[in-house]
Amino acid sequence: MIDLSPTQAADRIAALLAAPESRALDFKRISSKHGRIIETICAFANSEGGLLVIGVGDAKDLKPGAKPESRLFGIEENPEGFDDLRRHVMERFAPPIERLHWLRLPCVLHDGQPGHIVLLQVEKSERVHSVVSDGTWTRMDASNREMNAAEIADLHYRRGVRSAVSEPVPVALELLETDAWKRFVAARGLKSGAFAEQLQRIGLAIKAGAAVQPTRAAVLLFADEPGSLLAAYDTRADIRLMVYDGRTPLHGATPNLKKSAKTIRGPLIDQIDEAVKTVLDELAQGLTLSGSGFKTRHVYPERVVKEAIVNAVIHRDYRLNRDIFIRIFDDRIEVESPGVFPGSITPANIGRAGSKARNPLIAQNLREFPVAPNIDAGEGVKMMFAEMSAAQLYPPQYSQNTEAAVESVTVTLLNLERPSAWDEVSGWIDRKGSIANAELCKIAGVETLKASKMLGAWVEQGLLEPLPDRGKRNMAYTKPSQAGEQPSLLSGLEENNGDST
Repeated sequence: MIDLSPTQAADRIAALLAAPESRALDFKRISSKHGRIIETICAFANSEGGLLVIGVGDAKDLKPGAKPESRLFGIEENPEGFDDLRRHVMERFAPPIERLHWLRLPCVLHDGQPGHIVLLQVEKSERVHSVVSDGTWTRMDASNREMNAAEIADLHYRRGVRSAVSEPVPVALELLETDAWKRFVAARGLKSGAFAEQLQRIGLAIKAGAAVQPTRAAVLLFADEPGSLLAAYDTRADIRLMVYDGRTPLHGATPNLKKSAKTIRGPLIDQIDEAVKTVLDELAQGLTLSGSGFKTRHVYPERVVKEAIVNAVIHRDYRLNRDIFIRIFDDRIEVESPGVFPGSITPANIGRAGSKARNPLIAQNLREFPVAPNIDAGEGVKMMFAEMSAAQLYPPQYSQNTEAAVESVTVTLLNLERPSAWDEVSGWIDRKGSIANAELCKIAGVETLKASKMLGAWVEQGLLEPLPDRGKRNMAYTKPSQAGEQPSLLSGLEENNGDST
């Protein structure tokens, strides 16, 4: 744990006292009992992460007319209790919670004495955690809630701790002895033996009593019609390709499709090959911009388009009853994959962290085909960012929709040249959380009106969105991928903080 000077800490404490408790922010005083604090840490790790401020009372307990600083009780209120809390944090979680960051802030306490509060940044975890003898917790808007057994099981799937493709399904084995299987066997070099034995040896079938059942991964990899076979289990496994006239889909009796939507079926290796070929053929033809007659050329790097499709197929949640959707618009491609980000991946950090394999059985076996679509090295997403940058295009835009009936992740590739100012704007937002007109004027060296037009264009393109509850005079903008995330009050300090558990 490190200390800041009073001057460095003042702004952070003022920001904390002005902030309400939320899904990603909580305040707790130190006492001899730590149950509520431990539950909050567990809930943050099992949700999207958060910041726990230790040594500060709740705003609702503030007396009328009292200053916000009267909430500062500090860890000095119970130093033995704080030491005991540190021990509990190391001992009471199953499995242990990693990537916890502690920061001590000096302050003047409510009684005028010098003291300290402590910030504990809890990162979104790759696993699912429980409190020993006290259940498994998730975070609500400003409180915690114990999860039931069904919710815990669902979180294991959503985090990628458990994969649906590893589970057996009662599909006849003979339906999997297909051309795709023959290609796989030839490349994989499997030794002789019965088909069922070969599948079991490579983890793609499981013995259930006297019968041998294929895993869902085996059906997806080898069946001629995996989507049809798995439909009986409320699962889809196909790809839908839609080419739109314009920049926005029109939902109505007459959708603005340039041609009939296409369904791409078959074993995953063939789905990927056909989807990539079909999309690249569409892009090579160019698109006539809606209402203008002007023909434009899509300039995305082919490797990026392929990687977006491959990732959607490999990392989607195969429990869910929804196809992958590829949508081609005048100015962009969208690839929507059912499921949320596994592990600790978020829209804001995926460019740095890369992807996490939700379905290792699929990733490991796809690479064994004669012409593998993936190398299973975890570097594909980083390659996408690098290739788009080299092509002078905007980076891939990732979003996560958790409000729909079927959750999904969408990656958007914009067919728009990236102005030089964008890199500085993007870096500014990553460091500061948002950007205002005046700040853009300084960064780009432009007048207020020009800056307003630039910001408006980025909002229209989906690269920025205005912060909520801001008037026109103090409007600021952030990236959609960061809009729902709690700004880290430890930013710029983590690299100096060696005390994490």
